[in-house]
Amino acid sequence: MSQVMMDLLYSLTNCMFCFPGSPQLKINNRSFKMQHLLGEGGFSYVYLVQDIATSQLYALKKIRCPFGQESVSLALKEVEAYTLFSPHPNIIHSIDHSVVSTKDKSDPGSKTVYILLPYYRRGNLQDAINANLVNHSKFPERRLMILFLGVARALKAMHQYRVKGAPGGAAAQKKAKGVRQEAAEADQDAAEKNKQRRRRENPDRDPEDTEQEPLMEGEVTMAQEGVGEGEVRAYAHRDIKPGNIMIADDGKTPILMDLGSLAPSPTPITSRSLALAVQDTAAEHSTMPYRAPELFDVKTGSVIDTKVDIWSLGCTLYACLTGKSPFEARSEETGGSLSICVLGGDWRFPDEGPKKDPKGKTKIPNGEAEEGSKEPGISEGVKDVVRRCLKVEPAERPDIDELIVMIEELLERLPNDDERDDL
Repeated sequence: MSQVMMDLLYSLTNCMFCFPGSPQLKINNRSFKMQHLLGEGGFSYVYLVQDIATSQLYALKKIRCPFGQESVSLALKEVEAYTLFSPHPNIIHSIDHSVVSTKDKSDPGSKTVYILLPYYRRGNLQDAINANLVNHSKFPERRLMILFLGVARALKAMHQYRVKGAPGGAAAQKKAKGVRQEAAEADQDAAEKNKQRRRRENPDRDPEDTEQEPLMEGEVTMAQEGVGEGEVRAYAHRDIKPGNIMIADDGKTPILMDLGSLAPSPTPITSRSLALAVQDTAAEHSTMPYRAPELFDVKTGSVIDTKVDIWSLGCTLYACLTGKSPFEARSEETGGSLSICVLGGDWRFPDEGPKKDPKGKTKIPNGEAEEGSKEPGISEGVKDVVRRCLKVEPAERPDIDELIVMIEELLERLPNDDERDDL
């Protein structure tokens, strides 16, 4: 709690102006009142704020960018991605953003990025899962699959993004490039301020001995260079999980968020150094219980593509059905390593026992149902969607079009839910 209060004080004194007696702030000429902390992680905090003029509620994401640790370019990569895919009914959009210099004498180049986002009062899928666990309830299957169809359509927009192919695409690209340029300029300013400080502290330092400046990430729009108008420039989200799927106020529309992990796809792994870099990035930005096996052990000569999102979506659906990801559940059950469970495809539904080989020895479960095994709470059609997504070999998983067809066909067979049920 003390850290939260310190962070709140830091926010109000370093990037925004304070009004006596009440925590208020200003972003690009709009005034807001801070309500409370919604969540935190790493360098970022998310607050509930209220527009003073309209009383509208928003979520405000604050990202600290100390020079050399978390560059503005990386922080604004999220805004760049939101801009590129906007508007889409199932992908969150940024309403506004601001980059502000902090007043840290020990790190004069440090910046703080603020991203203003829509606020969804129902929270995210993880909140709903937690509520189900507490209330001993479950998701109505039909509404759950309608929700997953919306997530799949959001992923289709990313997996099959066409350069300037959609109405407004050129304008969105231009705006996204503007965000990237803003980030580059902020990083350049940070680097210059740090150089000046070091020169003051070390006047005898060789002027040629310059510090390495942060690399401009720019993976989002820069990845489109060389791709013709109307051609596909695919992207993978790489961090699909219940906490990154908001539920709109209608209770039925999913909103995919947190595009900071977005990466061009496919990514050919042409060297050992690239393999390690991709693996390290995945360890930092792709949540472990939902991370695809090819991101745990990235091999030279392999290709990382959009199938990582299919795997994560399967893990997410399983978590909605049972309360936790399949490999988290299995590692807790066996006491084994989560990564070993993932790499071996070791998981099963709660009603399934370990399989036997012809000699009677137990085989590693792979999610295939035992003959005659049924669980009234989970239909076989829904189970099959999970099984298809959780194939260890990426080539064996459906692509996003195949998955959408599977879900649509399943919805035609699923009975209507009780109208009183809600997500």
